[in-house]
Amino acid sequence: MPVDTALRILFVSSEAYPLIKTGGLGDVAGSLPRALLDLQLDVRLIMPAYATALGQLGETKILAQFSEGADTITLREGQLPDNPLKVWLVDAPGYFDRPGNPYLDSNGQPWVDNAERFALFSRIVTRLALNQAGLNWAPDIVHCNDWQTGLVPALLALSAQRPATIFTLHNLAYQGLFPAHYLQQLGLPASWWSHHVLEFHGQLSFIKGGLVFADRINTVSPRYALEIQTAEFGNGLDGLLRHRSAVLNGILNGIDTEEWNPATDPLLEKHYSINDLSGKQVNKQTLQTMLGLPQKPDAPLIGLISRLVTQKGIDIILDAIPNLVKLPLQLVLLGSGDRVFETRLAALAKQYPNKLAVRIGYDETLAHCIEAGADMYLMPSRFEPCGLNQMYSLRYGTVPIVRDVGGLADTVTDTSAKTLIKGTANGFIIGTDASLALLKTVKRALRRYRDKTQWRQLQTTGMQQDFSWQSSAREYLTLYQRAQQTNPKPAPGSNAE
Repeated sequence: MPVDTALRILFVSSEAYPLIKTGGLGDVAGSLPRALLDLQLDVRLIMPAYATALGQLGETKILAQFSEGADTITLREGQLPDNPLKVWLVDAPGYFDRPGNPYLDSNGQPWVDNAERFALFSRIVTRLALNQAGLNWAPDIVHCNDWQTGLVPALLALSAQRPATIFTLHNLAYQGLFPAHYLQQLGLPASWWSHHVLEFHGQLSFIKGGLVFADRINTVSPRYALEIQTAEFGNGLDGLLRHRSAVLNGILNGIDTEEWNPATDPLLEKHYSINDLSGKQVNKQTLQTMLGLPQKPDAPLIGLISRLVTQKGIDIILDAIPNLVKLPLQLVLLGSGDRVFETRLAALAKQYPNKLAVRIGYDETLAHCIEAGADMYLMPSRFEPCGLNQMYSLRYGTVPIVRDVGGLADTVTDTSAKTLIKGTANGFIIGTDASLALLKTVKRALRRYRDKTQWRQLQTTGMQQDFSWQSSAREYLTLYQRAQQTNPKPAPGSNAE
């Protein structure tokens, strides 16, 4: 496919690793733009100037300063560490200069002014997209991500000449819903208060700005793109998504194969590869020591790194633990989220110290050690737009045990006599969202684990798969080209003008 070396992309995200990350969006925003750069596209990543992000980015230069209402906004430019990607930070201290989570306060509740914060961010992005900030740079494509950027396609639609817009759904469960009075308070058009536009059951919906107005919509796996058009997974928006199905598709996320590479990972005790897996056993022993578990090299070790919420099936795991610990295995869990789940898991870890190790919070080093040291990875999600940890696990020779949903279904093939013969088996599928189904699937995995030849085959099949961003980036390039065909009116100053 010929690559348009002049295509300009403004990649809009509320988070990006390694500057700040709360979930998969951060991983994607930190990796996909770099892969697009490798295709010789002209890419800018824009995000809010959180205190954490400014600290991580280091030295920045001021590109522009301008007023938005009563606020003075500074646009700063920096560069990701060891990366040529240019990062633009929208510096509005009263809105973004806060510690910790970008969306939640210290009590785990949404910041009370989230509507104002991300409306401001969207307005600044819109001005930049229309070349109204004196930068003499306008994008051909504005690629928005999740509800925090949902107003951007809507605001751009008010301009006769504008760049094409892409809206990517990373998780439809988070929609950016606010009381109705914000429509007027934020100065949005009164005509938008309609269920055909931004009204959603009496609330103002930021995510509908992207779903209604974007030229193209995509989500992060082919299966999830189909699922969200159903009542079960559509979170009340399935009708709108079916209405826009002609411009909706799924592109499977990639992973950073340099950061997640067991042969070079600097966070591991011992490197290993598909040709020599002996180092995996060393990492297993290291992980057991780190977490205070007995040194049992032959005991299957199951890992889990997750937000502790019902979406991830944590309640199912909690119900299953009393029976899981009766099996010849060990279980390690790293994550944070629902305080009730955190408390219950901590109590169970005290009750079963030789079987279960729990660490509340997030630790990047420990996450890598779990992927490398575990024999299996448990991911019983009720829904999973894409999922990244099952791909990390496959790359690290850690066999995933997952539900048949979303990106999990697109990446994991259940182990059976037939799939073993075909050479496609790389994991285990849990049939339903019930603790009994989880328990049965774990037992099935343990039986296969005892056959070292079969287990090595599962590991090898997984490690051979290519989950790099290169293939996905080319699919996004095609998506951008289709969006341009949908919207033939670029913003003044863009290359497509």
